[in-house]
Amino acid sequence: MKELRPFHLAIPVSNLKECRTFYSEVLMLKEGRSSDNWVDFNFYGHQFVIHQLGEKSQLIKNNVDGHGVPVPHFGVVLSMDDWLALAENLKNKSIDFIIEPYIRFKGEPGEQATMFFLDPSNNALEFKAFNSLENLFAK
Repeated sequence: MKELRPFHLAIPVSNLKECRTFYSEVLMLKEGRSSDNWVDFNFYGHQFVIHQLGEKSQLIKNNVDGHGVPVPHFGVVLSMDDWLALAENLKNKSIDFIIEPYIRFKGEPGEQATMFFLDPSNNALEFKAFNSLENLFAK
C-alpha cells in the first residue's frame, strides 16, 4: 500500500461559534489557525477547515446495508481502538446518531465498524475502522 498523505477538507457551516465548539469540545480536535470567518483543525493528521457561510445543509440519504446513509458526508478511518473510544465518548455526550455505531458488511471483505452523526450545521460525518487497513479497498 502506498504511503497515505494528509488531505485538506473545507466545509461550510451556518454558525461558526457553535461548530467551533462542537469540533473542539465534542470531537476534541486541536484548533489551528483561524479568522473571524473560518477555523482550521487537526482532523487526525489532516487539515480540516470550517467556513462561515450561512444556511444549514439539506440531508439526503442513500440505502446502504439497510441504513439511510447521508450524502454527502465525510470522515476518517481510525484504528479499531480509537473508533471504540470515540464511539463511547460520543454516546457519553449524548450525540444523536443518524446510524448508531455498529459493524457493517459483517463477514465480507469490506467488514468495518461505522457510525454517522451530524455537526450543528447538518454536515454528516462518518467515522469508521477496519480490523486491518489491508481491507480498506477490499471487494
